[in-house]
Amino acid sequence: MGWKTLDDMDLAGKRILVRVDINVPVEDGRVTDTTRIDRIVPTVRDILKGGGMPILLAHFGRPKGQYVPEMSLRVTLPALEAALGQAVTFVERPDPDMLAALPAGSVVLVENTRFAAGEEANDPGMARFLASLGDIFCNDAFSAAHRAHASTTGVAELLPSCAGRLMQAELSALEAALSHPTRPVGAVVGGAKVSTKIALLENLVVRLDLLVIGGGMANTFLAAQGAQLGASLREPDFIDTAKTIMARAEKKGCRILLPVDGLVAREFKSGADHDVIALGPETILADDQMVLDAGPESAQAVADAFNDLKTLIWNGPLGAFEISPFDRATNVAAAAAAGLSKAGSLISVAGGGDTVAALNQAGASDDFTYISTAGGAFLEWMEGKELPGVAALEH
Repeated sequence: MGWKTLDDMDLAGKRILVRVDINVPVEDGRVTDTTRIDRIVPTVRDILKGGGMPILLAHFGRPKGQYVPEMSLRVTLPALEAALGQAVTFVERPDPDMLAALPAGSVVLVENTRFAAGEEANDPGMARFLASLGDIFCNDAFSAAHRAHASTTGVAELLPSCAGRLMQAELSALEAALSHPTRPVGAVVGGAKVSTKIALLENLVVRLDLLVIGGGMANTFLAAQGAQLGASLREPDFIDTAKTIMARAEKKGCRILLPVDGLVAREFKSGADHDVIALGPETILADDQMVLDAGPESAQAVADAFNDLKTLIWNGPLGAFEISPFDRATNVAAAAAAGLSKAGSLISVAGGGDTVAALNQAGASDDFTYISTAGGAFLEWMEGKELPGVAALEH
């Protein structure tokens, strides 16, 4: 690990710029899910304990360099103060003198960094301005680490820098799962489309012992084998890509596990009439039939395969988990992974918006080894890409 943590820094009497992600859902002027706020609390408390002043930098929404009142971070103050158990000073236009005048033990929240046009452009002038506000930079926003912005990379190159507790946990979990895993290692990759996860699949098949493919993207792989899947979601333009990935997996010794049966319906709705149908190269569905979930035999095969793994990475559901009964395969597989993780025989790391929602719905999240709240950054890490926000910490 080429990056430092808070433990490596002398915080006493210092102003610590902390890049956080508190881009939380809001309805009627109130935060409806405080998960991202709750997860930055350990970093803020450790800085205070070390005698430092946390100055929080964050974005909210996509104002594109303009002041948009509805995207002010002021809306997060009540939830932030409740999570920290203390008052937070909100600052629209910070300057070093004003910050220096604040009493020890203060926590500061700076207005939405994306109100400034220089933020997303990683403008050197904005980076210098941010650096003037603090003595140390702490990045605790892994979910924004795939963006080369002034508040994620620019300022990191101007101040002594370290990872916050959440960033530290994310990087440690991901390095343990993919960079230096305990083998055998497998992954579940689901979701709607192959086209959005080509780089991910190409990177994983040369690293894994097992790759479970589910969701709509599994239909494209089944079609590549010859299956005729009626109205099922699939991408004909990526059938050759699927064939290439399967050939590469075979060459590298990575076993690909596709559904051998599926829940097939004529309507995409909760409680729709459905049949369990065998899936394979010979499958021919009617024009109005669609596969909406992996079947019970497939779900059990996935659960059984987990028994042979030491490390599991999960990104994407195995079916249309939002509507019952097409959440069954995801629930069965998630419960199996959670049980093995709880027993200490499996290291399980999951991430991605739909993934977190699906695992929460399955009641499995608490027993996974680590659940990443990062979406795009988690995906790009799995694709093997360098994340600018992480690379900047290694200078």
